[in-house]
Amino acid sequence: MKKILLLLLLITFTVFYAFAKTPSKQVNIIYHTTSPKNIHFYHKNPHGKIFKNFHALDDYISSQNKHLSFAMNGGMYLRSLSPQGLYIENGKIIKEIDITQEAYGNFYMQPNGIFYITKDKKAHVISTKKFKYTNNINYATQSGPMLIINDKIHHKFMPHSKNVHIRNGVGVLPNGDLLFAISSQKINFYNFANFFKQHGCKNALYLDGFVSRIYLPKKGITQQDGLFGIIIGETI
Repeated sequence: MKKILLLLLLITFTVFYAFAKTPSKQVNIIYHTTSPKNIHFYHKNPHGKIFKNFHALDDYISSQNKHLSFAMNGGMYLRSLSPQGLYIENGKIIKEIDITQEAYGNFYMQPNGIFYITKDKKAHVISTKKFKYTNNINYATQSGPMLIINDKIHHKFMPHSKNVHIRNGVGVLPNGDLLFAISSQKINFYNFANFFKQHGCKNALYLDGFVSRIYLPKKGITQQDGLFGIIIGETI
């Protein structure tokens, strides 16, 4: 009898643990992993015109005899479609870092952070306070809040929060590759951050909310609408 009770308890614990480990509470999350070597940031074309959407970027990439295999909006922007915070493209600082500590909106939820790629193709996600500019940075975009900070979910996120939206973000995987993700349904910050944590990201950054889109032809997703300031693209 004791053996039967012990077995039942073991089964119950296993089921509970499996449920607890399930990320995002059944909300479907579309994700893409890639090497930083293939990632580029885009704001304006060579004629100074903002790309705004994946369709325009795809046309431009094709004109360069390359293939756009993935794209995602790359951070928050102002009404002018200029980046809200730090933006570096091809080693050039387009917009200076925003060090505002207290203001309204997700961008200013502290700690916010910066996603950047160095000229030697290494990717990093770091809180804004800890960021240090060097001449080795090739791309950078600032957004907020941080989702994962040093392997911990942002302390302001609550598991049962009713604050739900479509969300997209980026994290660095243990092997140095990048994990890009977007929820196909509304999701709270905690469950979205938990997705990155369970994939092994020690640091991850929220990029944007309901305006978010993804272009991922290999999964049959070719959302070419939207209006973006910055676009992150993978070209092969």
